[in-house]
Amino acid sequence: MGTFKIEGGHQLKGSIQPQGAKNEALQILCAVLLTPEKVTINNIPDIIDVNKLINLLRKLGVKVEKLSKGTYSFQADDVNLKYLESDQFKVDGRGLRGSIMIVGPLLARFGKGYIPKPGGDKIGRRRLDTHFEGLIKLGAKFGYSREEQFYGVEAKKLKGTYMLLEEASVTGTANIVMAAVLAEGQTTIYNAACEPYLQQLCKMLNRMGAKISGVGSNMLIIDGVESLGGTEHTMLPDMIEIGSWIGLAAMTKSELTIKNVSWNDLGLIPNVFRKLGITVEKQGDDIHIPAHTNGYEIQSFIDGSILTISDAPWPGFTPDLLSIILVVATQARGSVLIHQKMFESRLFFVDKLIDMGAKIILCDPHRATVIGHDFKSTLKATTMTSPDIRAGVSLLIAALSAKGTSTIQNIEQIDRGYENIDERLRAIGAKIERI
Repeated sequence: MGTFKIEGGHQLKGSIQPQGAKNEALQILCAVLLTPEKVTINNIPDIIDVNKLINLLRKLGVKVEKLSKGTYSFQADDVNLKYLESDQFKVDGRGLRGSIMIVGPLLARFGKGYIPKPGGDKIGRRRLDTHFEGLIKLGAKFGYSREEQFYGVEAKKLKGTYMLLEEASVTGTANIVMAAVLAEGQTTIYNAACEPYLQQLCKMLNRMGAKISGVGSNMLIIDGVESLGGTEHTMLPDMIEIGSWIGLAAMTKSELTIKNVSWNDLGLIPNVFRKLGITVEKQGDDIHIPAHTNGYEIQSFIDGSILTISDAPWPGFTPDLLSIILVVATQARGSVLIHQKMFESRLFFVDKLIDMGAKIILCDPHRATVIGHDFKSTLKATTMTSPDIRAGVSLLIAALSAKGTSTIQNIEQIDRGYENIDERLRAIGAKIERI
């Protein structure tokens, strides 16, 4: 198990380039299974979760070629369906949450898709009902082995239909869309997720020959086609990483430039950080954060009541950045209520911040009130363990701002979502060492 040793309290300076979007990559990579033709993908992040999925595709018989850093070609012209019924697949598929999204493409193209119950972050229950209910509505027969925790769907031919999703699940919508593009007739998906990453998937599928309208809205209309062809696709920069670097700059009073952020796809992210008093400047397609030498002050609502920051499906504020917002608030002037609505165990890492001296009241599993220190007392270095990707990076930001030397264990959780994070932080002046 790896560990980061971090000497905190140093100002950072320079520019940092965000990696390709992890959550987009997991969808886009599964879509290569929809065609026997070659698909080239650029800006793929070199992170554990994505590399696991690429390896899974290789074992499925997809021809994978690395063309350059972050650019791969994929050709699924000889898929090995027997692998899906092997014991090895039950091990490989279980180790990755995103593996669930191979089911839709496999079902649409080959008439069957299987998956073991996937793993991923320990942030509360993450139901798969939306995925399978949607596939069943398209005409699939569903099976589940409780002993092996193994799911399966089969169908001779999928048929288009109308469906209203119970929740606007991003991965659920992606799975259903990938199945529906090869179904017979028209499919309407209402209450569809509309995150930029899902929009990217739909645009890519349309370039491959799919007929999807309503992209960017919560109602997608898909006219099924006989087959899809190859294409080339470039990932968006990772908005969660961009938010992480904004928070890092503020907490360490550093001047940072975040390069090529695709401003149009950031939604509420810049504005939510501004509500915490952080200056977020647009410079072309870059974000510039000046050094906050005098700190930053949390705004109140218009009537003077305490600011509440909560998550919601897009275009609401992404739940993946609430952990970062919470950490950044620990050194602000003023107080804020963080309301985590979408996952039930994501705030449990705050006890580690309290150990570091943060003033946080955990009201219940979903709400925490943060009373900022205004840098009058710094967080104290400590030893901690990363519980999930986003909490891990939040603790890393806390450690970089804290006085003294901290250690973070179980850093594989951070590596699952952030590419070479220690090297990239050292390049802007951070004192961080991988042990």
